[in-house]
Amino acid sequence: MKRRYIEIMDTTLRDGEQTSGVSFSASEKLALAQLLLTEVKVDRVEIASARVSAGELEAVQQITRWAANVGLIDKIEVLTFVDGQASLDWMQASGAKVMNLLTKGSLNHLTHQLKKSPEDHFSDISQVIGEAAKSGVKANVYLEDWSNGMRNSPDYVFQYLDFLQTQPILRVLLPDTLGILTPAETYTFVKQLVSRYPSLHFDFHAHNDYDLSIANVMEAVRAGAHGIHLTVNGLGERAGNAPLASAIAVLRDFMPEIRTGVVEKSLYQVSKIVETFSGLRIPDNRPVVGDNVFTQTAGIHADGDKKNNLYFNALLPERFGRKRSYALGKMSGKANIENNLRELGIQLSEDDLKKVTQRVIELGDQKEVVTREDLPYVIADVLNNNSISSRVEVLNYVLTHSKDLKPSATLRVRIAEEQFEENAQGDGQYDAFMNALKKIYGKKKLTLPLLTDYAVRIPTGGQTDALCETIITWRCNTGEFKTRGLDSDQTVSAIKATQKMLNTLE
Repeated sequence: MKRRYIEIMDTTLRDGEQTSGVSFSASEKLALAQLLLTEVKVDRVEIASARVSAGELEAVQQITRWAANVGLIDKIEVLTFVDGQASLDWMQASGAKVMNLLTKGSLNHLTHQLKKSPEDHFSDISQVIGEAAKSGVKANVYLEDWSNGMRNSPDYVFQYLDFLQTQPILRVLLPDTLGILTPAETYTFVKQLVSRYPSLHFDFHAHNDYDLSIANVMEAVRAGAHGIHLTVNGLGERAGNAPLASAIAVLRDFMPEIRTGVVEKSLYQVSKIVETFSGLRIPDNRPVVGDNVFTQTAGIHADGDKKNNLYFNALLPERFGRKRSYALGKMSGKANIENNLRELGIQLSEDDLKKVTQRVIELGDQKEVVTREDLPYVIADVLNNNSISSRVEVLNYVLTHSKDLKPSATLRVRIAEEQFEENAQGDGQYDAFMNALKKIYGKKKLTLPLLTDYAVRIPTGGQTDALCETIITWRCNTGEFKTRGLDSDQTVSAIKATQKMLNTLE
């Protein structure tokens, strides 16, 4: 099959920067332009709007100097306006060689915003394109509000395109400016133009107001569009633009007759960089680049993956430089645990695996996710617990900590068949707990061992809700011994380690 090539124009640095609260610095724009063209390998990048600010001019100058040195200057595009010589002068100062001229693609916009006739607008456009050609600047032309133009004033759109056929332009850019098109309309409108004007190159530019941008991209390409405009992470005004990663994945998997030059493995990297530069967090469930999209949570799914990849689809994480993971929590089954243990190089007996699975489920009821890095701590806690009886049990406790007041603890403890309740203050919550415990053991005329070391650790790279392991060293007449406790709360993990000590003594 001969595959049709579709140009990918990334407009993260121009249209994507219209996202509320997003503004890239000159150095960030340069880094992203370099990454998009040399690593992601999009065909073109739209990097700025003319005449916005001195900072924008500086950013464009940095990018064009780099692009000229590496032979990519024709891939750098700037949005310009029908404003006589003003935008062209700005283009000359910036060093950019391709302009995307913003014009009116609907009679409604032309009549009410510019208050001009089609003939006057076309004359102004012709003058700008002509002057651009004289100065060595190539032109693409945006038909702003084109989608409403096709709905409500198609004769004007055809009149305009009849005129554009006579102009020295590279491409006609068809924006769904307000994100109003349905997939059926997108196909019909693009098909009409491609059939009626075979000599023109048409790009489709989708917005996502109705969450239809990717469907519309598919239909535009199916109808014969020659290029599409996308942004990293779907950045853009209002609900954003069609997202780059999703569009590339969809074209590859559902339109085998289409090819692009984009390197899939680079999409996650550029997504994370744009997340950092923009300050806008990627939703965990965003397709392709979200944190959760290659994570199996349910145990039955992990089991199915082990049995002939029953829950895999064509969106394999390795395509995008990512790895599949198996969440650990209350939905976990043995298969989730096994997959994570395999990554850590740990093997357990069937009996121990069941105990670890049950402990992970219990912890999952307390915190949302147990990480793979937590697993060695869980295993140590479970296997250590197996050999300890529960003659002594800390039944309940209340710990308080207030500014300028000493921490206090009230606890109830069962020793054999008896229950005791005491309260005490201390220099910290755990110290208060131990002081109350000493009171209880004093009633029994028992002495607690001396605490000689208290170590707390969390998994490497753990978050603030990571499981916390507390290892306490005790000294008694027979020597030193250690007990450990595990919980997402540091004080609770210390109390669990202390309860193990009490049962070791008994």
